[in-house]
Amino acid sequence: MRRLKPDEACWCGSGVMYRNCHVAFDKKIDMYKKKHVKVPSHNLIKTPEQVEMIRKSAEVNVAVLDYVAEHIKEGISTQEIDDMVYQETTKRGAIPAPLNYEGFPKSVCTSIDDVVCHGIPSSERILKSGDIVNVDCSTILDGYFSDSSRMFMIGEVSDEKRKLVEVTKECVELGLAAVKPWGFLGDIADVISRHANENGYRVVREIGGHGVGLEFHEEPFVSYVIRKGTGMLLAPGLMFTIEPMINMGSEKVYTDRFDGWTVYTSDGKPSAQWEIQVLVTDDGAEVISW
Repeated sequence: MRRLKPDEACWCGSGVMYRNCHVAFDKKIDMYKKKHVKVPSHNLIKTPEQVEMIRKSAEVNVAVLDYVAEHIKEGISTQEIDDMVYQETTKRGAIPAPLNYEGFPKSVCTSIDDVVCHGIPSSERILKSGDIVNVDCSTILDGYFSDSSRMFMIGEVSDEKRKLVEVTKECVELGLAAVKPWGFLGDIADVISRHANENGYRVVREIGGHGVGLEFHEEPFVSYVIRKGTGMLLAPGLMFTIEPMINMGSEKVYTDRFDGWTVYTSDGKPSAQWEIQVLVTDDGAEVISW
């Protein structure tokens, strides 16, 4: 990419001269490049205008998850959850991002017990007491994407499952606290994997978080098993999800060969996941969707 002159308009679209906008940012990026650090490209850095539009998408996403939280209960089907998500999303002028994404047939993912992620809603799967379920909701509003998920405990849940859900949420909170401008994705992974392992759990290796905002899935891939100080540089303006999948047993998983989507734990033990959407800021992080 051509280096801008100081008095040209900045590449971020702010309308401000480059010298008064991102020139210091680019110099810092260049410094890290010379150290062979993986840095985000300009197209991964969200502008203030883009962030504002993504926030509006996230408002819908959060409202839909809030609605699910009010109505999810023992005895309803996961298809009923899908219906809620579709209706509540569309009535707010938005689109469920999963619907028809690469052939996914539903508006939301509902992953119960040993389903790690990408569970497909069904009228035949009725929530029962003792289930733990992840509802993964993603929204498109005016072309901007938001993405977050929550765990729900149905009825009387065992102490073992409850602890898994709680520790997984703690992992996300620790990961969020590790987001610092000019830090690394590996800093997030380190605190998440250590906390999970200290509680006797394992982190899924193959599936992780992702960049999001202008597309459903952007760079970077957010792993939770890489070392501290490695991975992409956390430059201000970078946006991604923190969504570790924590297994009670082995970290190994497999994908259903019939539907091509549903991911299960290899040993049949429960898995839990919380997901938040995060923006790296000049002084820390902003949670966009939760």
